[in-house]
Amino acid sequence: MTRTAYVALYDTLADWETGYLLVELHTGRFTGIPWRIVTVAETMDPIITMGGVRMVPDLALAGLDPTDADLLVLAGAAMWDLGGGRPWVEVAATFLAAHVPVAAICGATAGLAGAGLLDHRDHTSAAAEYLAALPGYHGADHYVSARAVSDGDLITAGPQSPVQFARATLGRLGLAPEEILQAYEDLFHEGDPAAFGVLMQAAAAR
Repeated sequence: MTRTAYVALYDTLADWETGYLLVELHTGRFTGIPWRIVTVAETMDPIITMGGVRMVPDLALAGLDPTDADLLVLAGAAMWDLGGGRPWVEVAATFLAAHVPVAAICGATAGLAGAGLLDHRDHTSAAAEYLAALPGYHGADHYVSARAVSDGDLITAGPQSPVQFARATLGRLGLAPEEILQAYEDLFHEGDPAAFGVLMQAAAAR
C-alpha cells in the first residue's frame, strides 16, 4: 500500500531544508518504497518559497486528516519567527496525538516549541538559544546538541542539517537499515566517495 507524506507549504518556505528527504521518499531509490508526496497549504493559492519558486498546493489544510497520513513535514519560513504558523502547530499536535510522525526543521521547531510540544520530547533546532528565547518553551532539559534528533513520533533538526534531517526521518520510518543511512550521510554530507558504492548496491538490489 502506498504511504503518504504531507508537506506543508507557506510563503518563504525554506526550499533547501526538505529537498533531500522528499527526493528519497518520492523515488524510493535506496529504500525500494516510493511514497506519495502531497503538498498542503492553508488555502489553494500558490505560495512563493524563499528561493523564489512558485508552488501550488495539492490540498487545503481543512482537508488534511491524520488517519490518511504517514508523515507530516514542516520546514522553516519567516512566519515562524514572527509568531505565525499556529494552524500548522495545531495540525502537528493532532498528528502526534494520533501517533503519526512529524518531521520539523528550522523555524518549524520554534513553532512547536512555543506551543509546548517539545517540552517533554528530546529535540534539537538551530541552537538552544533560539528556542530559549520563546516565552512558551519549557523544554531546555530535553534539548540535544545534535544535527537531528528523533524521539518517538517527532523528528527535529536545524536549518544547517537537511541531510541529517532526511536520515533521521528515513530511520524513524524504518525505510532503510543503519548501513544505508550511514552511507547516505557520508556521501551527501561528508562527500565520501566510498559511500557511493554502498548506495548504488542498495539501489540495484531494489
